Amino acid sequence: MPTPFLVQALAVLSAPALGAVALTGLRLRRRAADAETREAALRLRVDELTAERDVLQRTASCDPLTGVWNYRHLQLTLDREVERSRRVDPGAEPRQLALLMLEIAGFEAVVAEHGRGRGNAILRDLAQRLSVEIRRSDTLGRYGGEEFLVVLPDTGLDGAVQVAERLCWSVRRHQLLDWSPAGPGPDRVSGSNGLTAAVGIAVLPEDGAHAALLLRAADRALAAARATGGDCWRGAAELTGREGTEHPGRTGNLSPCDEEAPLTSAGTAHTTAAVAAARDAGA
Repeated sequence: MPTPFLVQALAVLSAPALGAVALTGLRLRRRAADAETREAALRLRVDELTAERDVLQRTASCDPLTGVWNYRHLQLTLDREVERSRRVDPGAEPRQLALLMLEIAGFEAVVAEHGRGRGNAILRDLAQRLSVEIRRSDTLGRYGGEEFLVVLPDTGLDGAVQVAERLCWSVRRHQLLDWSPAGPGPDRVSGSNGLTAAVGIAVLPEDGAHAALLLRAADRALAAARATGGDCWRGAAELTGREGTEHPGRTGNLSPCDEEAPLTSAGTAHTTAAVAAARDAGA
């Protein structure tokens, strides 16, 4: 058979095979493109579901009225921080942990004058203001009603006192949207907004080794601060000391009273004005 004829015959016979190969390659490219499209759509859907999950988690952990953390998140955070503080290497210094229980008083006047809706708006605004007065590592949440809880990791009694004083000052001086009390009031401090805060302080491990004991100690300290009329803080250490039990966590003289006149009644609580006066006198 002549060579040109053989070449033509092979070309004729191989044409269907080449066409099949080309068609197969086209189909593979289309399948790859479809797979990439489906993969991109799946990635987009995963991102959407992740965002929705984050929103749901935030919603489940957020107080709907004030926008700060809710009771459930506070409990989980406190349990986690207590366990973190207790879990230290042998011979290492234990991590400090402080708990503040804060109650705001004075909303009755807002509700009486402007209604519950306006009072809720002011409470939300004030809660957001308090949340910027703490560190990013701290946790502030609504404990119930006008009560808030602040978890302060790696913070001792001295640091907790500073935060308590700052929060009391913020509650008393914060501009409450466009609301102002109707009339000065005979017992209202000049320049205040009519609201006050009482704060109870508890620290680990002196006031309790787990979350329930810390909450109970902070609640007792808050009750003592509330009994003075508010705008003050009290530490659970002082309540223990007043009962005659030495408190190993108490260091230094954090009382505005003279050393010769230790705390003997609820009336000697740490008001912010008294603390400032004591500091000025010490200077």
